[in-house]
Amino acid sequence: MGRTYFVEEAIGQYLSDLSTKFKPYVTGLLIGQCSSQRDYVIRAVRTPPKEEQKEGNTSPSKLESIDEEWITAHASQVSRMLPGGLLVLGVFIIATPELSKDSQNALRKIIFSIEKSLTKRRLWKPAEEEVSDRAALQVCSATKKIVCRTYDVQDPKSSAKPADWKYQSALSASWLSLDCTVNVNIHIPLLATSPNHDLEKNTKNGLHRWSKQIEDSVFLINGQVKDDDTELLEGQKKLRGNTQYSTQISDIKVLTQLSQGSSHRSTATVQVCSGSINLKGAVKCRAYVHNNKPKVKEAVQALKRDIINTLNDRCEILFEDLVINEGPHKKSRNSWKNPFTFSSTSSLLNYILHCIWSLWCAEVS
Repeated sequence: MGRTYFVEEAIGQYLSDLSTKFKPYVTGLLIGQCSSQRDYVIRAVRTPPKEEQKEGNTSPSKLESIDEEWITAHASQVSRMLPGGLLVLGVFIIATPELSKDSQNALRKIIFSIEKSLTKRRLWKPAEEEVSDRAALQVCSATKKIVCRTYDVQDPKSSAKPADWKYQSALSASWLSLDCTVNVNIHIPLLATSPNHDLEKNTKNGLHRWSKQIEDSVFLINGQVKDDDTELLEGQKKLRGNTQYSTQISDIKVLTQLSQGSSHRSTATVQVCSGSINLKGAVKCRAYVHNNKPKVKEAVQALKRDIINTLNDRCEILFEDLVINEGPHKKSRNSWKNPFTFSSTSSLLNYILHCIWSLWCAEVS
């Protein structure tokens, strides 16, 4: 049995509008949340045009001309903006009937390209039971027929599986939001034997060690440590005169281990250092979780990943800015200018499209 995607109703109108404006095809990303029981799509975002395409509303006439690298870069930047619990869970293409035959092959290539790019940047490891299916949505611009299939991105030889696409109004209106603040004080030594261009690599290694701390940390929700399989809303009071629970949980504290226990054997070594990097500040994070009897482990996982992604993304942006500011002769080294702008229609979607980062600083001594 294939997966079922519950989709925000407004997305249907958005895709319909795109089908009339852009010929012969247009691509974009699907944003939402995966769970063991069902998947949710709350936003569709069109791939922004390149400079040479902005003057007209036409795309190249053949699917072979789809810029896989451009779409992947778009997915990477959108992924940076998303709060915890949300991810790029698929791609869509709206094409004329003449191009529909080859659309699935194009979508498959894009899905695996995006996953490869996002995995490369990731500091956390996916859970064993994690959903690895990604959606490939194909829409015919003439008949408006929708075909949804999924691919398992953990299997390079994965074949397409059919999936259901069901629209639902106010899908994310009562989702739960979780907020927490984590103080950061990371000291990263720079070895005397490391050349200057290893600055980014050393920072990445330091963040890897810190992310392991976050993954092993304990979360207190309303002052309690709860079992992973406990329902998140268990014990929560309902709003007065309402059948729903409060949609925000802000009393969340993160406890990290200060030192290894006696069972861990020390492998510390003494090395000569020429300097150090200090990352200090407070990371304010937010995660969203669906309201279909969410488990504690889903909420904790979403928050942990948002904490790790927030600091990692900020460091990546910092190094990208350094590369850009080094001068014209260095701009070929993975430089990037953000061409993507969006609009939104609800408080949750508005939050998705804006980065809420904490005050933090990077010091090199």
